[in-house]
Amino acid sequence: MIAWGQVRHSRARPKSHAFAYPTWFLLLPMRSMALFGSGVLALNRRAAISFHDVDHGDGRAAPEGGALSWLDELLLSQGILDAQGEVWLHCYARVWGYAFKPVSFWYCHRDDDSLAAIVVEVNNTFGERHCYVLHQPRYGQTLHADKVFHVSPFCHVQGQYNFRFMRTVHEGKAKTVARIDHSDALGLLISTSVSGSLEPLTTASLRTALWRYPLQSFGVIARIHWQALGLWLKRVPFVRKPPPPEQFATRGGL
Repeated sequence: MIAWGQVRHSRARPKSHAFAYPTWFLLLPMRSMALFGSGVLALNRRAAISFHDVDHGDGRAAPEGGALSWLDELLLSQGILDAQGEVWLHCYARVWGYAFKPVSFWYCHRDDDSLAAIVVEVNNTFGERHCYVLHQPRYGQTLHADKVFHVSPFCHVQGQYNFRFMRTVHEGKAKTVARIDHSDALGLLISTSVSGSLEPLTTASLRTALWRYPLQSFGVIARIHWQALGLWLKRVPFVRKPPPPEQFATRGGL
């Protein structure tokens, strides 16, 4: 599946700062891809738009069975034993061989298609990665996890993330929404969301994505630095990066 949508970000303190921009992303059925192939999407090979296993997980997953194998090992290490159904990965693709993926979402289902877990995979601009494993999630409910991973140089590593995920169908059109709110001791600090309307992934839709957003991957990292410049000009205090957490995954849930 491919989704056409929007990324939104709003900061409350110490200076207000908000932006929104259009985007597109993929929603990939990882178990089905492992069995039947990736269809029109280039997999682990060069192409204008492609998906590469090494962009996820431990970064070394492809030779040992792909990012899906890494995910299954992660779930087992967290005591989640019933996520044997489809796994849908919400992520950015590589465009012209490059991708920066601030956050990806793994929707892990049981055999009866109910959610067993959601893994929120976060990358920062320092080349580090961390996962928040949300156990027994439900669409539409708020899930929680302590913030332990440095993302923005204008935020301390403290407080809590509140996650909310929604999948809806209206007039035959499916839509997905992922929302992350960061709160600290003073209350809500940052609200972010990414949403999109889903349609089948076809050669035509990939061409449309490339035509509409020919430099999307470069645009993602460029926008991050542009917004950081805006915060710096507003004199928002700079936070030095702490060491990454010792554990690669943090557990969360209802």
